Amino acid sequence: MNHRKTKTTPFRRIGGIGGILCIGTLFIASLPSQSQSTQASPLPLSGRAGQSGSVTAVESPIAGTTTSVDTINPSVQVQGPYTGSASSTARMPFSGKLSLREAIARGLDYNLGAVGQSNAVRQAQGQSQVARSALLPNVSGYLAETIQQISLGAEGLRLTIPGFTIPPTIGPFNNIDLRGSLSQSIVDLTAWNNYRSSREVFRASQFAARDARELVVLAVCGAYLQVIATRERVKSAHAQLETATALFQQTQQKRSVGLVPQIDVDRSEVEQLTQQQRVISLENEVAKQKIILARITGLPPSDEYDLTDEVPFSAAPDLSLGDALKQASEHRADIMAAQAQIRAAEHTLAAARDERLPSLTASGNYGAIGTNPSQAHTTYLGAATLSIPIWPGGRTEGEITQAKASLAQRRAELEDTRSQVESDVRNAYLDLRAATSQVEVAKRNLQVTKETLDLTRQRFDAGVTDNVEVVQAQESLTSAELDVINSVFAHNVAKLSLARSIASAADGLQQFLSLQ
Repeated sequence: MNHRKTKTTPFRRIGGIGGILCIGTLFIASLPSQSQSTQASPLPLSGRAGQSGSVTAVESPIAGTTTSVDTINPSVQVQGPYTGSASSTARMPFSGKLSLREAIARGLDYNLGAVGQSNAVRQAQGQSQVARSALLPNVSGYLAETIQQISLGAEGLRLTIPGFTIPPTIGPFNNIDLRGSLSQSIVDLTAWNNYRSSREVFRASQFAARDARELVVLAVCGAYLQVIATRERVKSAHAQLETATALFQQTQQKRSVGLVPQIDVDRSEVEQLTQQQRVISLENEVAKQKIILARITGLPPSDEYDLTDEVPFSAAPDLSLGDALKQASEHRADIMAAQAQIRAAEHTLAAARDERLPSLTASGNYGAIGTNPSQAHTTYLGAATLSIPIWPGGRTEGEITQAKASLAQRRAELEDTRSQVESDVRNAYLDLRAATSQVEVAKRNLQVTKETLDLTRQRFDAGVTDNVEVVQAQESLTSAELDVINSVFAHNVAKLSLARSIASAADGLQQFLSLQ
Protein backbone atom coordinates (compact mmCIF):
# COMPACT_ATOMS: atom_id res chain seq x y z
CA MET A 1 0.00 0.00 0.00
CA ASN A 2 1.31 3.41 -0.94
CA HIS A 3 -1.14 5.93 0.46
CA ARG A 4 0.53 9.33 0.49
CA LYS A 5 -0.74 12.85 0.99
CA THR A 6 1.94 15.50 1.18
CA LYS A 7 1.63 18.95 2.68
CA THR A 8 4.06 21.81 3.19
CA THR A 9 3.83 23.07 6.76
CA PRO A 10 4.84 26.72 7.16
CA PHE A 11 7.04 26.40 10.26
CA ARG A 12 10.59 25.46 11.26
CA ARG A 13 11.47 23.59 14.44
CA ILE A 14 14.56 24.60 16.48
CA GLY A 15 16.73 21.72 17.76
CA GLY A 16 14.70 19.03 19.49
CA ILE A 17 12.78 21.15 21.95
CA GLY A 18 9.78 21.83 19.76
CA GLY A 19 10.28 25.58 19.59
CA ILE A 20 8.85 27.59 16.67
CA LEU A 21 10.63 30.26 14.66
CA CYS A 22 8.62 32.98 12.88
CA ILE A 23 10.10 33.38 9.45
CA GLY A 24 9.96 36.87 7.94
CA THR A 25 10.85 36.61 4.25
CA LEU A 26 11.38 39.05 1.41
CA PHE A 27 10.99 37.45 -2.01
CA ILE A 28 12.13 39.26 -5.15
CA ALA A 29 10.59 37.52 -8.13
CA SER A 30 11.98 38.09 -11.56
CA LEU A 31 8.88 36.81 -13.32
CA PRO A 32 5.71 36.41 -11.21
CA SER A 33 3.32 33.65 -12.14
CA GLN A 34 -0.09 34.42 -13.67
CA SER A 35 -1.87 33.67 -10.41
CA GLN A 36 0.36 36.00 -8.40
CA SER A 37 0.06 39.10 -10.61
CA THR A 38 -2.82 41.55 -10.93
CA GLN A 39 -4.03 42.33 -14.44
CA ALA A 40 -6.05 45.23 -15.77
CA SER A 41 -9.73 44.36 -16.08
CA PRO A 42 -10.60 44.86 -19.76
CA LEU A 43 -13.64 46.93 -20.72
CA PRO A 44 -15.91 46.32 -23.71
CA LEU A 45 -15.07 48.51 -26.68
CA SER A 46 -18.29 50.54 -26.41
CA GLY A 47 -19.46 52.19 -23.21
CA ARG A 48 -23.08 52.53 -24.26
CA ALA A 49 -25.40 50.29 -22.32
CA GLY A 50 -29.02 49.42 -22.99
CA GLN A 51 -28.79 49.88 -26.75
CA SER A 52 -31.19 47.01 -27.34
CA GLY A 53 -34.14 49.30 -26.67
CA SER A 54 -35.14 52.87 -27.45
CA VAL A 55 -37.99 55.38 -27.18
CA THR A 56 -38.11 58.28 -29.65
CA ALA A 57 -40.72 60.90 -30.47
CA VAL A 58 -41.16 61.45 -34.21
CA GLU A 59 -43.26 64.10 -35.91
CA SER A 60 -43.22 64.11 -39.71
CA PRO A 61 -45.32 66.27 -42.05
CA ILE A 62 -48.08 64.60 -44.06
CA ALA A 63 -50.62 66.02 -46.45
CA GLY A 64 -54.05 66.74 -45.02
CA THR A 65 -57.10 64.83 -46.25
CA THR A 66 -59.62 66.29 -48.73
CA THR A 67 -59.76 70.08 -48.32
CA SER A 68 -58.15 70.12 -44.89
CA VAL A 69 -54.83 71.67 -43.93
CA ASP A 70 -51.46 69.91 -44.00
CA THR A 71 -50.66 68.39 -40.62
CA ILE A 72 -47.79 66.92 -38.62
CA ASN A 73 -48.02 63.21 -38.02
CA PRO A 74 -46.79 62.54 -34.45
CA SER A 75 -45.76 59.19 -33.01
CA VAL A 76 -43.72 57.82 -30.12
CA GLN A 77 -41.74 54.84 -31.34
CA VAL A 78 -41.00 52.28 -28.62
CA GLN A 79 -38.60 49.41 -29.26
CA GLY A 80 -36.91 46.61 -27.37
CA PRO A 81 -37.54 45.98 -23.66
CA TYR A 82 -39.47 49.26 -23.28
CA THR A 83 -42.41 47.60 -25.08
CA GLY A 84 -42.82 45.05 -22.28
CA SER A 85 -43.09 44.90 -18.51
CA ALA A 86 -43.29 42.70 -15.46
CA SER A 87 -46.73 42.24 -13.92
CA SER A 88 -47.68 45.12 -11.62
CA THR A 89 -51.12 44.03 -10.45
CA ALA A 90 -49.87 41.71 -7.69
CA ARG A 91 -48.18 44.52 -5.75
CA MET A 92 -50.26 47.41 -7.15
CA PRO A 93 -53.94 46.40 -7.31
CA PHE A 94 -55.75 47.77 -10.34
CA SER A 95 -59.25 49.25 -10.10
CA GLY A 96 -59.95 49.16 -13.83
CA LYS A 97 -59.47 52.92 -14.21
CA LEU A 98 -56.08 54.23 -15.24
CA SER A 99 -54.94 57.81 -14.75
CA LEU A 100 -51.84 59.20 -16.43
CA ARG A 101 -50.05 59.54 -13.09
CA GLU A 102 -50.79 55.93 -12.20
CA ALA A 103 -49.66 54.77 -15.64
CA ILE A 104 -46.34 56.61 -15.19
CA ALA A 105 -45.86 55.17 -11.69
CA ARG A 106 -46.52 51.64 -12.92
CA GLY A 107 -44.22 52.12 -15.88
CA LEU A 108 -41.36 53.42 -13.74
CA ASP A 109 -41.60 50.43 -11.42
CA TYR A 110 -42.43 47.60 -13.81
CA ASN A 111 -41.51 48.53 -17.38
CA LEU A 112 -38.87 46.09 -18.59
CA GLY A 113 -36.58 48.88 -19.76
CA ALA A 114 -36.44 50.40 -16.27
CA VAL A 115 -36.26 46.99 -14.58
CA GLY A 116 -33.37 45.92 -16.81
CA GLN A 117 -31.38 49.07 -16.10
CA SER A 118 -32.04 48.72 -12.36
CA ASN A 119 -30.64 45.19 -12.45
CA ALA A 120 -27.68 46.42 -14.50
CA VAL A 121 -26.92 48.87 -11.67
CA ARG A 122 -26.95 46.04 -9.15
CA GLN A 123 -24.71 43.96 -11.38
CA ALA A 124 -22.22 46.82 -11.75
CA GLN A 125 -22.27 47.35 -8.00
CA GLY A 126 -21.42 43.68 -7.47
CA GLN A 127 -18.57 43.88 -9.97
CA SER A 128 -17.21 46.91 -8.12
CA GLN A 129 -17.30 44.98 -4.84
CA VAL A 130 -15.39 42.13 -6.48
CA ALA A 131 -12.73 44.57 -7.72
CA ARG A 132 -12.47 46.12 -4.25
CA SER A 133 -11.86 42.70 -2.67
CA ALA A 134 -8.37 42.67 -4.23
CA LEU A 135 -7.48 45.65 -2.00
CA LEU A 136 -8.96 44.33 1.25
CA PRO A 137 -7.62 41.63 3.58
CA ASN A 138 -8.41 38.07 2.59
CA VAL A 139 -8.85 35.78 5.61
CA SER A 140 -9.39 32.03 5.47
CA GLY A 141 -9.04 29.02 7.74
CA TYR A 142 -8.82 25.28 7.47
CA LEU A 143 -8.64 22.10 9.49
CA ALA A 144 -6.68 19.24 7.87
CA GLU A 145 -5.81 15.73 8.98
CA THR A 146 -3.02 14.03 7.05
CA ILE A 147 -2.26 10.30 7.02
CA GLN A 148 0.89 9.22 5.19
CA GLN A 149 2.64 5.97 4.32
CA ILE A 150 5.78 6.39 2.26
CA SER A 151 7.50 3.91 -0.06
CA LEU A 152 11.25 4.36 0.45
CA GLY A 153 12.05 2.60 -2.80
CA ALA A 154 9.81 4.95 -4.72
CA GLU A 155 11.63 7.86 -3.07
CA GLY A 156 14.98 6.52 -4.39
CA LEU A 157 16.42 5.13 -1.16
CA ARG A 158 18.84 2.28 -2.09
CA LEU A 159 20.90 1.66 1.09
CA THR A 160 22.26 -1.78 2.02
CA ILE A 161 23.37 -2.19 5.65
CA PRO A 162 24.73 -5.63 6.75
CA GLY A 163 22.60 -7.13 9.45
CA PHE A 164 19.85 -4.54 9.03
CA THR A 165 16.88 -4.71 6.75
CA ILE A 166 15.35 -1.43 5.61
CA PRO A 167 11.57 -1.75 5.41
CA PRO A 168 10.06 -1.06 1.99
CA THR A 169 7.59 1.42 3.51
CA ILE A 170 7.40 3.54 6.62
CA GLY A 171 4.25 4.66 8.32
CA PRO A 172 1.43 5.18 8.43
CA PHE A 173 1.77 8.35 10.48
CA ASN A 174 -0.50 11.34 10.76
CA ASN A 175 -0.84 14.94 11.87
CA ILE A 176 -3.65 17.41 12.46
CA ASP A 177 -3.34 21.03 11.36
CA LEU A 178 -5.76 23.79 12.40
CA ARG A 179 -4.78 27.10 10.85
CA GLY A 180 -5.98 30.54 9.86
CA SER A 181 -4.31 32.62 7.14
CA LEU A 182 -4.39 36.25 6.08
CA SER A 183 -3.13 38.08 3.00
CA GLN A 184 -3.17 41.79 2.32
CA SER A 185 -2.16 43.80 -0.71
CA ILE A 186 0.11 46.63 0.43
CA VAL A 187 0.96 48.27 -2.89
CA ASP A 188 -0.84 47.22 -6.09
CA LEU A 189 -1.63 50.13 -8.36
CA THR A 190 -3.20 47.90 -10.99
CA ALA A 191 -5.76 46.53 -8.52
CA TRP A 192 -6.41 50.07 -7.24
CA ASN A 193 -7.12 51.42 -10.73
CA ASN A 194 -9.26 48.39 -11.54
CA TYR A 195 -11.39 49.28 -8.52
CA ARG A 196 -11.61 52.95 -9.52
CA SER A 197 -12.64 51.89 -13.04
CA SER A 198 -15.36 49.60 -11.66
CA ARG A 199 -16.72 52.46 -9.53
CA GLU A 200 -17.02 54.66 -12.62
CA VAL A 201 -18.79 51.85 -14.49
CA PHE A 202 -21.17 51.61 -11.52
CA ARG A 203 -21.84 55.37 -11.72
CA ALA A 204 -22.39 55.10 -15.48
CA SER A 205 -24.97 52.37 -14.83
CA GLN A 206 -26.75 54.61 -12.33
CA PHE A 207 -26.90 57.44 -14.88
CA ALA A 208 -28.14 55.00 -17.53
CA ALA A 209 -30.90 53.94 -15.14
CA ARG A 210 -31.90 57.60 -14.68
CA ASP A 211 -32.01 58.04 -18.43
CA ALA A 212 -34.12 54.88 -18.72
CA ARG A 213 -36.69 56.47 -16.39
CA GLU A 214 -36.94 59.41 -18.79
CA LEU A 215 -37.51 57.01 -21.69
CA VAL A 216 -40.16 55.08 -19.75
CA VAL A 217 -42.08 58.29 -19.04
CA LEU A 218 -41.84 59.21 -22.72
CA ALA A 219 -43.11 55.76 -23.74
CA VAL A 220 -45.98 55.68 -21.22
CA CYS A 221 -47.13 59.25 -21.88
CA GLY A 222 -46.87 58.76 -25.63
CA ALA A 223 -49.02 55.62 -25.48
CA TYR A 224 -51.53 57.30 -23.14
CA LEU A 225 -51.82 60.38 -25.37
CA GLN A 226 -52.23 58.14 -28.41
CA VAL A 227 -55.19 56.37 -26.81
CA ILE A 228 -56.76 59.73 -25.89
CA ALA A 229 -56.33 61.05 -29.44
CA THR A 230 -57.78 57.92 -31.03
CA ARG A 231 -60.63 57.94 -28.53
CA GLU A 232 -61.41 61.51 -29.62
CA ARG A 233 -61.37 60.35 -33.23
CA VAL A 234 -63.92 57.68 -32.29
CA LYS A 235 -66.18 60.34 -30.75
CA SER A 236 -65.86 62.45 -33.87
CA ALA A 237 -66.61 59.44 -36.06
CA HIS A 238 -69.74 58.66 -34.02
CA ALA A 239 -70.91 62.26 -34.37
CA GLN A 240 -70.33 62.16 -38.09
CA LEU A 241 -72.17 58.83 -38.28
CA GLU A 242 -75.16 60.39 -36.56
CA THR A 243 -75.06 63.31 -39.01
CA ALA A 244 -74.77 60.96 -41.99
CA THR A 245 -77.65 58.83 -40.67
CA ALA A 246 -79.85 61.91 -40.24
CA LEU A 247 -78.99 63.06 -43.77
CA PHE A 248 -79.77 59.60 -45.16
CA GLN A 249 -83.15 59.53 -43.43
CA GLN A 250 -83.94 63.05 -44.61
CA THR A 251 -83.02 62.13 -48.18
CA GLN A 252 -85.25 59.04 -48.00
CA GLN A 253 -88.17 61.16 -46.88
CA LYS A 254 -87.65 63.57 -49.75
CA ARG A 255 -87.37 60.70 -52.17
CA SER A 256 -90.66 59.27 -50.92
CA VAL A 257 -92.44 62.47 -51.95
CA GLY A 258 -90.50 62.79 -55.19
CA LEU A 259 -88.36 65.80 -54.26
CA VAL A 260 -84.98 64.18 -54.90
CA PRO A 261 -83.77 61.44 -57.27
CA GLN A 262 -82.71 57.96 -56.14
CA ILE A 263 -79.07 58.81 -56.72
CA ASP A 264 -79.21 61.27 -53.81
CA VAL A 265 -80.53 58.48 -51.58
CA ASP A 266 -77.76 56.15 -52.71
CA ARG A 267 -75.13 58.84 -52.16
CA SER A 268 -76.39 59.48 -48.63
CA GLU A 269 -76.39 55.77 -47.84
CA VAL A 270 -72.79 55.40 -49.09
CA GLU A 271 -71.76 58.25 -46.79
CA GLN A 272 -73.50 56.59 -43.85
CA LEU A 273 -71.79 53.25 -44.54
CA THR A 274 -68.44 55.00 -44.89
CA GLN A 275 -68.86 56.59 -41.45
CA GLN A 276 -69.81 53.20 -40.00
CA GLN A 277 -66.59 51.72 -41.36
CA ARG A 278 -64.60 54.56 -39.79
CA VAL A 279 -66.21 53.93 -36.42
CA ILE A 280 -65.42 50.20 -36.57
CA SER A 281 -61.80 50.81 -37.63
CA LEU A 282 -61.15 53.46 -35.00
CA GLU A 283 -62.74 51.44 -32.18
CA ASN A 284 -60.51 48.53 -33.15
CA GLU A 285 -57.50 50.85 -33.14
CA VAL A 286 -58.36 52.16 -29.66
CA ALA A 287 -58.53 48.60 -28.31
CA LYS A 288 -55.11 47.76 -29.75
CA GLN A 289 -53.53 50.92 -28.39
CA LYS A 290 -54.92 50.22 -24.93
CA ILE A 291 -53.32 46.78 -25.07
CA ILE A 292 -49.99 48.43 -25.98
CA LEU A 293 -50.36 50.82 -23.03
CA ALA A 294 -51.17 47.90 -20.73
CA ARG A 295 -48.05 46.04 -21.86
CA ILE A 296 -45.86 49.08 -21.16
CA THR A 297 -47.26 49.64 -17.65
CA GLY A 298 -47.40 46.07 -16.34
CA LEU A 299 -51.15 45.59 -16.65
CA PRO A 300 -52.76 42.47 -18.11
CA PRO A 301 -52.69 42.70 -21.94
CA SER A 302 -56.34 43.64 -22.33
CA ASP A 303 -58.37 46.67 -23.35
CA GLU A 304 -60.92 46.12 -20.58
CA TYR A 305 -60.11 49.25 -18.62
CA ASP A 306 -60.84 52.96 -18.82
CA LEU A 307 -58.61 56.02 -19.06
CA THR A 308 -59.65 58.69 -16.58
CA ASP A 309 -57.58 61.67 -17.73
CA GLU A 310 -57.97 64.12 -20.56
CA VAL A 311 -54.89 66.08 -21.63
CA PRO A 312 -56.26 69.19 -23.36
CA PHE A 313 -54.32 71.79 -25.24
CA SER A 314 -52.22 74.04 -22.99
CA ALA A 315 -49.47 76.50 -23.75
CA ALA A 316 -45.89 75.31 -23.56
CA PRO A 317 -43.74 76.55 -20.65
CA ASP A 318 -41.82 79.77 -21.17
CA LEU A 319 -38.37 78.32 -21.81
CA SER A 320 -35.91 79.80 -24.27
CA LEU A 321 -33.86 77.63 -26.58
CA GLY A 322 -30.62 78.74 -24.92
CA ASP A 323 -31.88 77.84 -21.45
CA ALA A 324 -33.13 74.49 -22.72
CA LEU A 325 -29.75 73.66 -24.28
CA LYS A 326 -27.95 74.63 -21.08
CA GLN A 327 -30.29 72.58 -18.92
CA ALA A 328 -29.95 69.58 -21.21
CA SER A 329 -26.13 69.70 -21.19
CA GLU A 330 -26.10 69.91 -17.38
CA HIS A 331 -28.81 67.38 -16.51
CA ARG A 332 -29.07 64.78 -19.27
CA ALA A 333 -28.16 61.46 -17.66
CA ASP A 334 -26.86 59.95 -20.90
CA ILE A 335 -24.18 62.67 -21.06
CA MET A 336 -23.20 61.95 -17.46
CA ALA A 337 -23.09 58.22 -18.21
CA ALA A 338 -20.79 58.83 -21.19
CA GLN A 339 -18.50 60.99 -19.03
CA ALA A 340 -18.34 58.26 -16.37
CA GLN A 341 -17.48 55.71 -19.06
CA ILE A 342 -14.54 57.90 -20.14
CA ARG A 343 -13.24 58.03 -16.55
CA ALA A 344 -13.61 54.24 -16.30
CA ALA A 345 -11.59 53.82 -19.50
CA GLU A 346 -8.89 56.19 -18.20
CA HIS A 347 -8.52 54.15 -15.00
CA THR A 348 -8.40 50.93 -17.03
CA LEU A 349 -5.59 52.37 -19.16
CA ALA A 350 -3.74 53.39 -15.97
CA ALA A 351 -4.23 49.87 -14.58
CA ALA A 352 -2.74 48.35 -17.71
CA ARG A 353 0.29 50.65 -17.54
CA ASP A 354 0.75 49.96 -13.82
CA GLU A 355 1.24 46.25 -14.55
CA ARG A 356 4.88 47.24 -15.26
CA LEU A 357 5.34 48.41 -11.66
CA PRO A 358 6.27 46.25 -8.64
CA SER A 359 3.60 45.17 -6.17
CA LEU A 360 3.96 44.34 -2.49
CA THR A 361 1.86 41.81 -0.60
CA ALA A 362 1.93 40.72 3.05
CA SER A 363 0.68 37.31 4.18
CA GLY A 364 0.77 35.08 7.20
CA ASN A 365 -0.85 32.24 9.04
CA TYR A 366 -1.30 31.06 12.59
CA GLY A 367 -2.38 27.71 13.91
CA ALA A 368 -1.54 24.47 15.70
CA ILE A 369 -0.18 21.20 14.31
CA GLY A 370 0.50 17.82 15.87
CA THR A 371 -0.25 14.12 15.76
CA ASN A 372 -3.43 14.73 17.76
CA PRO A 373 -5.11 17.71 19.40
CA SER A 374 -3.51 17.06 22.82
CA GLN A 375 0.00 17.07 21.31
CA ALA A 376 -0.49 20.03 18.93
CA HIS A 377 1.98 22.92 19.02
CA THR A 378 1.47 26.48 17.88
CA THR A 379 3.12 27.54 14.64
CA TYR A 380 2.90 30.73 12.62
CA LEU A 381 4.40 32.41 9.60
CA GLY A 382 4.71 35.96 8.36
CA ALA A 383 5.87 36.89 4.87
CA ALA A 384 6.21 39.89 2.59
CA THR A 385 6.39 39.40 -1.16
CA LEU A 386 7.70 41.97 -3.59
CA SER A 387 6.82 41.08 -7.19
CA ILE A 388 8.81 42.78 -9.92
CA PRO A 389 7.51 42.14 -13.44
CA ILE A 390 10.23 42.03 -16.08
CA TRP A 391 8.63 40.80 -19.29
CA PRO A 392 5.28 38.99 -19.21
CA GLY A 393 5.38 37.95 -22.85
CA GLY A 394 4.00 41.21 -24.26
CA ARG A 395 0.69 40.85 -22.41
CA THR A 396 0.92 44.30 -20.82
CA GLU A 397 1.48 46.04 -24.17
CA GLY A 398 -1.55 44.24 -25.60
CA GLU A 399 -3.75 45.31 -22.69
CA ILE A 400 -2.56 48.91 -23.03
CA THR A 401 -3.50 48.85 -26.72
CA GLN A 402 -6.98 47.52 -25.88
CA ALA A 403 -7.46 50.15 -23.16
CA LYS A 404 -6.44 52.96 -25.50
CA ALA A 405 -8.96 51.76 -28.10
CA SER A 406 -11.75 51.66 -25.49
CA LEU A 407 -10.86 55.16 -24.28
CA ALA A 408 -10.85 56.58 -27.83
CA GLN A 409 -14.23 54.95 -28.53
CA ARG A 410 -15.77 56.38 -25.36
CA ARG A 411 -14.54 59.88 -26.12
CA ALA A 412 -16.10 59.66 -29.57
CA GLU A 413 -19.35 58.41 -28.04
CA LEU A 414 -19.43 61.37 -25.62
CA GLU A 415 -19.10 63.81 -28.51
CA ASP A 416 -21.88 62.02 -30.36
CA THR A 417 -24.11 62.01 -27.27
CA ARG A 418 -23.69 65.75 -26.78
CA SER A 419 -24.53 66.32 -30.43
CA GLN A 420 -27.57 64.05 -30.14
CA VAL A 421 -28.81 65.90 -27.05
CA GLU A 422 -28.55 69.27 -28.79
CA SER A 423 -30.33 67.77 -31.81
CA ASP A 424 -33.12 66.47 -29.54
CA VAL A 425 -33.66 69.92 -28.00
CA ARG A 426 -33.66 71.76 -31.32
CA ASN A 427 -35.97 69.23 -32.98
CA ALA A 428 -38.37 69.43 -30.05
CA TYR A 429 -38.45 73.23 -30.34
CA LEU A 430 -39.12 73.06 -34.08
CA ASP A 431 -41.92 70.52 -33.58
CA LEU A 432 -43.41 72.56 -30.76
CA ARG A 433 -43.45 75.74 -32.84
CA ALA A 434 -45.01 73.97 -35.81
CA ALA A 435 -47.57 72.15 -33.66
CA THR A 436 -48.61 75.40 -31.94
CA SER A 437 -49.30 77.06 -35.28
CA GLN A 438 -51.02 73.93 -36.52
CA VAL A 439 -53.45 73.95 -33.58
CA GLU A 440 -54.43 77.54 -34.32
CA VAL A 441 -54.95 76.85 -38.03
CA ALA A 442 -56.84 73.61 -37.41
CA LYS A 443 -59.22 75.23 -34.92
CA ARG A 444 -60.00 78.04 -37.34
CA ASN A 445 -60.47 75.54 -40.17
CA LEU A 446 -62.89 73.54 -38.00
CA GLN A 447 -64.94 76.64 -37.31
CA VAL A 448 -65.15 77.48 -41.02
CA THR A 449 -66.11 73.94 -42.07
CA LYS A 450 -68.89 73.84 -39.46
CA GLU A 451 -70.34 77.06 -40.84
CA THR A 452 -70.01 75.69 -44.38
CA LEU A 453 -71.86 72.50 -43.46
CA ASP A 454 -74.67 74.43 -41.78
CA LEU A 455 -75.13 76.70 -44.81
CA THR A 456 -74.98 73.76 -47.22
CA ARG A 457 -77.64 71.85 -45.31
CA GLN A 458 -79.86 74.94 -45.32
CA ARG A 459 -79.47 75.12 -49.11
CA PHE A 460 -80.28 71.40 -49.35
CA ASP A 461 -83.35 71.79 -47.13
CA ALA A 462 -84.53 74.66 -49.34
CA GLY A 463 -84.09 72.51 -52.44
CA VAL A 464 -81.51 74.87 -53.93
CA THR A 465 -78.90 72.11 -54.28
CA ASP A 466 -78.59 68.35 -54.10
CA ASN A 467 -76.84 66.41 -51.36
CA VAL A 468 -73.49 66.25 -53.19
CA GLU A 469 -72.44 69.51 -51.59
CA VAL A 470 -73.74 68.30 -48.22
CA VAL A 471 -71.69 65.12 -48.40
CA GLN A 472 -68.58 67.06 -49.41
CA ALA A 473 -69.08 69.56 -46.59
CA GLN A 474 -69.58 66.75 -44.12
CA GLU A 475 -66.34 65.08 -45.26
CA SER A 476 -64.55 68.39 -44.88
CA LEU A 477 -65.87 68.73 -41.34
CA THR A 478 -64.72 65.20 -40.50
CA SER A 479 -61.24 65.99 -41.76
CA ALA A 480 -61.15 69.29 -39.90
CA GLU A 481 -62.10 67.60 -36.61
CA LEU A 482 -59.40 64.98 -37.14
CA ASP A 483 -56.91 67.76 -37.85
CA VAL A 484 -57.73 69.46 -34.54
CA ILE A 485 -57.38 66.19 -32.66
CA ASN A 486 -54.13 65.40 -34.43
CA SER A 487 -52.79 68.92 -33.85
CA VAL A 488 -53.45 68.83 -30.11
CA PHE A 489 -51.84 65.38 -29.96
CA ALA A 490 -48.82 66.67 -31.91
CA HIS A 491 -48.52 69.65 -29.56
CA ASN A 492 -48.60 67.41 -26.47
CA VAL A 493 -46.04 65.03 -27.98
CA ALA A 494 -43.78 67.98 -28.82
CA LYS A 495 -43.97 69.22 -25.21
CA LEU A 496 -43.31 65.70 -23.98
CA SER A 497 -40.33 65.41 -26.31
CA LEU A 498 -38.98 68.74 -25.06
CA ALA A 499 -39.34 67.57 -21.45
CA ARG A 500 -37.37 64.42 -22.24
CA SER A 501 -34.69 66.35 -24.15
CA ILE A 502 -33.92 68.52 -21.08
CA ALA A 503 -34.20 65.63 -18.58
CA SER A 504 -37.51 66.82 -17.05
CA ALA A 505 -39.86 64.05 -18.16
CA ALA A 506 -39.69 62.03 -14.94
CA ASP A 507 -39.64 64.85 -12.40
CA GLY A 508 -41.01 67.96 -14.12
CA LEU A 509 -43.77 66.68 -16.37
CA GLN A 510 -46.45 68.80 -14.67
CA GLN A 511 -45.11 72.03 -16.19
CA PHE A 512 -45.31 70.59 -19.72
CA LEU A 513 -48.61 68.66 -19.71
CA SER A 514 -51.88 69.83 -18.17
CA LEU A 515 -52.44 66.98 -15.68
CA GLN A 516 -55.43 66.87 -13.34
